[in-house]
Amino acid sequence: MAKPDAAPFNGPLKYGGPMQNFTFSTTKTIICEAGAAEKLADHCRSAGAHRVLLVTDAGIVNAGLLDEVLPGFDCTDLRLGIFDRVEADPKTATVEAAVHAARALAADMVVGFGGGSSMDVAKLVAVLAHPDCRQSLDELYGVGNVLGPRLPLLQIPTTAGTGSEVTPISIVTTGETTKAGIVSPLLQPDTALLDARLTLGLPPAVTAATGVDAIVHAIEAYTSAHKKNPVSDMLAREGLRLLSENIAAATHTGSNLEARSHMLLGALYAGQAFANAPVAAVHALAYPLGGHFHIPHGLSNSLVLPHVLRFNAPQAAALYAELAPCIMGRDAASGSAEVQAEALVCWLENLIAELGLPSRLRDCGVTEESLARLAADAMQQQRLLVNNPRAVTEQDALAIYRAAF
Repeated sequence: MAKPDAAPFNGPLKYGGPMQNFTFSTTKTIICEAGAAEKLADHCRSAGAHRVLLVTDAGIVNAGLLDEVLPGFDCTDLRLGIFDRVEADPKTATVEAAVHAARALAADMVVGFGGGSSMDVAKLVAVLAHPDCRQSLDELYGVGNVLGPRLPLLQIPTTAGTGSEVTPISIVTTGETTKAGIVSPLLQPDTALLDARLTLGLPPAVTAATGVDAIVHAIEAYTSAHKKNPVSDMLAREGLRLLSENIAAATHTGSNLEARSHMLLGALYAGQAFANAPVAAVHALAYPLGGHFHIPHGLSNSLVLPHVLRFNAPQAAALYAELAPCIMGRDAASGSAEVQAEALVCWLENLIAELGLPSRLRDCGVTEESLARLAADAMQQQRLLVNNPRAVTEQDALAIYRAAF
């Protein structure tokens, strides 16, 4: 959505009372450079690697995104293996196959190259393929269950959305309609390499949906009921500014390298924010849509976003009002927090329409009869729902789905 230059942020930045206690962690090294992926072999060698498994998907290979990367390995004594069988919403069998490939190679480093699915699988391969690993995949699900150690891990995102390159989280499809998360500091990658040239060929619909996903990460981190802190807030605000100012240009003019670069950095900031101040109800209601109807994750988030924000507004309006200038710039409304919050939601609805994304569940194949089942499944995402600024019951979830239908 076109908009004028953002106004200076004038929201409340001070934390009342004594200094807040918090812990913040993130990926140790961040490399942001157009063309940096061509130097991947050098980065692997600098990490002390000898045998590297690159985890990706067939679409990346067929699109030629590795063409400028692979020659660098020809000039070194590094041995490179490529696992290119990651699918959207990767299944347990995919993770296990990738681990088998890493073990067969005797890999001593893992590279995730692609969208969130490839990077999520790479995280688990780095743990499960370590020679000293004594855990199975089933033992890792939940929070804090990864014992480690793990192999060195470098992540290269090819979409500006998931932020997986800077998060300690991996999502796996565990059944026909179910997903489960693995959360552990040991999944935090060592290095994130941002090369905007890799995103230039991303289709408009994918650019839009993954960009909205990143916007959701920032909004939910800023309003998270747990672990919200000054550093995550700062990253969420700046991430929102970069994303909202550049998502339309990146979507409609895919060759705009500057817009693509800003989107990658904004998605990384949002990832850093929600890695420390976890996401909530938008994601909890999005997961069943992916599980039952195979709607891509970013689009699932987009479909329920306005309706969750309106549901949260009685408790979170003041926080949404603080975010309005970051997202809307000089278009931000004045007046009460409630007025500003509603203006923010309307602006996001208009953005989603301008990006060409569907706005109704029915437009994506969701049936009205399925809404009750979706609501019941959303309630299984308590890991996420506990972070929501307003408590969500199953009836609330059903009402939100109905509003989105």
